[in-house]
Amino acid sequence: QEQLVESGGGLVQPGGSLRLTCAASLRSFSIYTMDWYRQAPGMQRELVATITSSGSTNYADSVKGRFTISRDNAKNTVSLQMNSLKSEDTALYYCHGTRLFTGIQYWGQGTQVTVSS
Repeated sequence: QEQLVESGGGLVQPGGSLRLTCAASLRSFSIYTMDWYRQAPGMQRELVATITSSGSTNYADSVKGRFTISRDNAKNTVSLQMNSLKSEDTALYYCHGTRLFTGIQYWGQGTQVTVSS
C-alpha cells in the first residue's frame, strides 16, 4: 500500500530546531517530486518546500534561510530541517508526493509542530 508517514513534530521554543521526516512507501520513489505543506488553524494549507526528482529545491519566502528540504532515495525518505523556529511556524505539517509523468499524488496524515515558550 502506497502511503506517506510523517514523524518528528513536537513542541519547541522560539529559536529552536526540529527535523521532520517523511517515510514514503512509494514505488519508484526517486521519480516523485516531494513537498512539505503546512496548515495553521483557520488558515489555508500552504506550500513550504519542494524537492524535485533531480534534487532541485524551492522554498516559501517565509522559511528561506531557515528550513532545508532533503531526500534520501535509498531510504525512501524526505526530511525538513527547521531552524530558528518562530511562533508563526506553528502548524500541522504534511508530506506530499507527485509522481512524474502520471501526476498521481499522495498525502501524509500530518505531524503537529508547535512553537511556543
